[in-house]
Amino acid sequence: MIMQPALSCDQQADPSRVRLFGVVMDALRMPAAVSRIQAWVARPGARCRYVVTPNVDHTVLLRDNVRLQAAYQDADLVLADGWPVVVASRLVGRALPERVAGSDLVPRLFAAAHDELRVFLLGAAPGVAQRAAENIHRKWDQVSVVGTYSPPLGFENDQQENQRILQRISQAGPDVLVIGLGAPKQELWVHTHRERIEAKAALCVGATIDFLAGERKRAPVIFQRLGLEWLHRMLSDPRRLVKRYARDAYIFPQLVWQEWQSVRSQRVSAASDQADYTGHP
Repeated sequence: MIMQPALSCDQQADPSRVRLFGVVMDALRMPAAVSRIQAWVARPGARCRYVVTPNVDHTVLLRDNVRLQAAYQDADLVLADGWPVVVASRLVGRALPERVAGSDLVPRLFAAAHDELRVFLLGAAPGVAQRAAENIHRKWDQVSVVGTYSPPLGFENDQQENQRILQRISQAGPDVLVIGLGAPKQELWVHTHRERIEAKAALCVGATIDFLAGERKRAPVIFQRLGLEWLHRMLSDPRRLVKRYARDAYIFPQLVWQEWQSVRSQRVSAASDQADYTGHP
């Protein structure tokens, strides 16, 4: 289980941050998230900062994965990717303003670039990142894809391969590293190597490279607006996703219920403490 101290009140001192499911999330809308990353890129000589985008599956994985919990705890920006996570935040009274999906964040960041934005694409199947790079160059003149790489299976456990990846990134000199390795692999890899990644920002954004390449299709807009993009993905790849979504559908409501009980308990405790302080019953 996630073992982090509970808040003494519903909202942290910083109103742009909210604790949900044991994770501190950034309660930002898309424009603010893009601006935050642009500020990182504009800062000379800055260390690499990284972004994670939790959805329902991440939330379920976080329950028992201590390494993933640490990766989330050290992340510089935590943006809710899934609509169910946003809906759950509102049900428990710690509302996030909107969904900020990684597959939307990357194109918005590209479109907002005023000067040259140097990008490295890490992940997806062989050849896919290169097709994504070609599409990016056609659509966004101000974005330069300075490198692509599809790591071999099991690379995360190969010290020499990881060194080669870090050298490729260093030699390319990107502003932004777009990582599409799947969760939790991408988050664990970035967390492990964050001090050696020579980029201003690293974005853990799942299937985004596939979307940019046209390898996979985003759900129709109506599905996205109704919060049913997960259904479109499951129907598009049932052999891989049905078991995962069945597990998530069983566990996630339990996590929401536990979160609601925790928030309710904190409110009752806070009300009791306030009554004791003021001397009223």
